[in-house]
Amino acid sequence: MNDMKYLQSLCYLLLVGLFACQAPEKDEYALNADFVDKQLQDAVAQYQVMANRLEPDALPKTYYQRDDSLETSGTRWWTSGFYPGSLLYLYEFSGDEALLKEAQAKLSQLEKEKDNTGTHDLGFMLYCSFGNAHRLAPDSAYRAIMLRGAESLGTRFNTTVGCIRSWDHNGDKWQFPVIIDNMMNLEFLNWASRESGDPKYAEMSDTHARTTLKNHFRDDYSSYHVIDYDTLSGEVRNRHTAQGATHESAWARGQAWGLYGYTMMYRDTKDQAYLDQAQYIADFILDHPNLPEDGVPYWDFDAEDIPDAKRDASAAAIIASALLELSTFAEGGTATKYLQASERMLKSLSSDAYKAPTGSNGGFILLHSVGNIPGNSEVDVPLTYADYYYIEALMRYKKRLSED
Repeated sequence: MNDMKYLQSLCYLLLVGLFACQAPEKDEYALNADFVDKQLQDAVAQYQVMANRLEPDALPKTYYQRDDSLETSGTRWWTSGFYPGSLLYLYEFSGDEALLKEAQAKLSQLEKEKDNTGTHDLGFMLYCSFGNAHRLAPDSAYRAIMLRGAESLGTRFNTTVGCIRSWDHNGDKWQFPVIIDNMMNLEFLNWASRESGDPKYAEMSDTHARTTLKNHFRDDYSSYHVIDYDTLSGEVRNRHTAQGATHESAWARGQAWGLYGYTMMYRDTKDQAYLDQAQYIADFILDHPNLPEDGVPYWDFDAEDIPDAKRDASAAAIIASALLELSTFAEGGTATKYLQASERMLKSLSSDAYKAPTGSNGGFILLHSVGNIPGNSEVDVPLTYADYYYIEALMRYKKRLSED
């Protein structure tokens, strides 16, 4: 009898130990609803400052503290859609009609870009702006503008190469350049096929994504910035960078664009190859020995002056938003890894080290982004797309909390 009790007790202790080993670790980076709402409330206050500073026909690019000046653009610049997109996210959160009115004024300015066939960035320009407007309040006029824009974007697709051409400049250097950033414009084409019923847009998107998967990535799943193709054969002529440290380095924002792009492509197609690629890229980023402890990457993972190299908050914001979505497609411990990494990045970006005090920074939210160090452009400054993807990530996290 005593032996039986001993065996029962031993089994009980073994089961307790087994369950204890299987219990999930406490998520030290988890964000609560109050934290997320506070960051979004601060963002609303900043964009009210921004709106009051901007000239009626201007769109924000960056801000220079040295002379308290905003650098702005017209609608043809590639970042023109991010400001209205940020306003619409913040309106969705706050219900502030002034933000909606400001966004609508900028949309009126942007509309003419639907006919712009001279850029691959129409996804950034039109889908981040009109796409969010249409999502919040479906409108036939918004729909028509975006479908026209998708048609314009499609004119840049080359069937021999199997990609959408990125740049038209530097003809003496590149014949048909395709940059990793271009993955971000494919969501616009996927939407256009779903909305119109015409498969041609999604076919272009899928072909571009597959060609990019084949040619843009190294064996370790880091990405080149620029692939130059021969328009007669479709073969690769050069693998280069324009904004990274060297041709063989891993430019941080380029890795972010790839991660976000393939996560989105899996969401839209459910093609396992895209999910696998997104996870390979995520693991390259998160397991890299040069990723800082706070999760905000150096501007290039191979920058020669690490650990003194500039950080890029814009890359962290894009990665955080992508990882949040990717964590919903991954399984088990991998999903947890991606979620916790995103939380760590959002917590870092929301700290005093990267987030500007309300009323400062020209109305921009985040500090310490990097545009183009080799071109000595927009170095260690706020950037409009850094704010956009930071806000998007917070909104995605807020939605996740509401669903738990």
